[in-house]
Amino acid sequence: MTGWTFAEKALARAAGVDAVRAGDVLDVRPDLIFSHDNTAAIRRIFEQIGAPRLARPDRMAITLDHAAPAPTSQHAANHAEIRRFVADHGVAHFFEVGRGICHQVISEEALILPGETIFGSDSHTTHFGWMGAFGMGVGRTEMAALWATGALWIRVPEAVQIVLEGRLQPGVTAKDVCLRLLGDLGMTGGQYRSIEFAGAGVASLPLDERPVIPNMMAEFGAMNAYFPPDEVVFAALNARRTRDYAPLYPDADADYAERHRLDVSAVEPLVALPHQPDHVVPVAQAQGKPVDQAFIGTCTGARYSDLAAAAQVVRGRRLRSRLIVIPASSEVLEQAARSGVLLDLIAAGAAVASPGCGPCMGNHLGVPAPNEATISTGSRNFRGRMGTADAPIYLSNPYVAAASAVTGCITHPGEFL
Repeated sequence: MTGWTFAEKALARAAGVDAVRAGDVLDVRPDLIFSHDNTAAIRRIFEQIGAPRLARPDRMAITLDHAAPAPTSQHAANHAEIRRFVADHGVAHFFEVGRGICHQVISEEALILPGETIFGSDSHTTHFGWMGAFGMGVGRTEMAALWATGALWIRVPEAVQIVLEGRLQPGVTAKDVCLRLLGDLGMTGGQYRSIEFAGAGVASLPLDERPVIPNMMAEFGAMNAYFPPDEVVFAALNARRTRDYAPLYPDADADYAERHRLDVSAVEPLVALPHQPDHVVPVAQAQGKPVDQAFIGTCTGARYSDLAAAAQVVRGRRLRSRLIVIPASSEVLEQAARSGVLLDLIAAGAAVASPGCGPCMGNHLGVPAPNEATISTGSRNFRGRMGTADAPIYLSNPYVAAASAVTGCITHPGEFL
């Protein structure tokens, strides 16, 4: 018998059984479940199935982030409905407008810890692999079932190992690693699989960069993604955690369906062309394509390091294209304000908005006009993703996005660093 993958170990723990193998079906009881502005829609399903009460309100988190502050009276009514639901059912963890994006906030609050399992009604719940947690996105009906029972049956996924070697070069970020992997392996290479990273390249990543790769494995089709947690992760969590935890690591002889290697020191700044995240080229091949706005934001591109990277590029310069900056959380916003990064961005002409998702899902704060091109630090560039069907979206790291805002066209950041 071979050893166990991280996914096999994590789901066995969450199901309360000794051992499982890929393909087994389990009733999994996650340590935390969460939703966001879609909570109101989930509540209606919850009522339709006739559940009398929440099974584990102490293991629930709800964040208002997708359209926050409310841009319309309909969104405001939705938020009000969610606030009543939280109060009526005693939901343990509720984060108001302005606190930030669910994945960032839950991480900052240390509501989930290494070795634990988290299910969220958001496809980018793979995010929590940055700390070595099992994070999986579920649909609204599944979330309603979790509210009612505290458990969900799932099939244990096969696992794919990706070994990262080397160290990122200046002007290159974890976003470029994601784009390289998507460009090389396609958008379905990780479908319903556990993507388990290893290698010295993982440990070399700054803490702020680590969530980007597990998060964006959602674009790879992954069920979950995993980074082996280390002392850097433990130190960050220990300042906030309120309980003990036991990290999990895959066995050296774990059974992987596929194995891949990537030398991150060879990765260069990349751009995903419209309209798929795996339509990836070096920046040089997209150089000169006009952009009307740049967007520094979303759960893959709005941490402090992203804002600082953009500020480094635009400092002392004026913009030719709009630059929209939306921090991932109130803590990121405060750090950017205290460090002067926010002043640099504002002085260059950037529009800074309240922490949240912004235009990532196409209904708030920065939606482009028809035929306007956006270069974004987000994770998706499907047609219409930002709310306008015929507005092309390019994906890049924050250095490239900021450089493109300065010049008005897609630009390699090298000349600005």
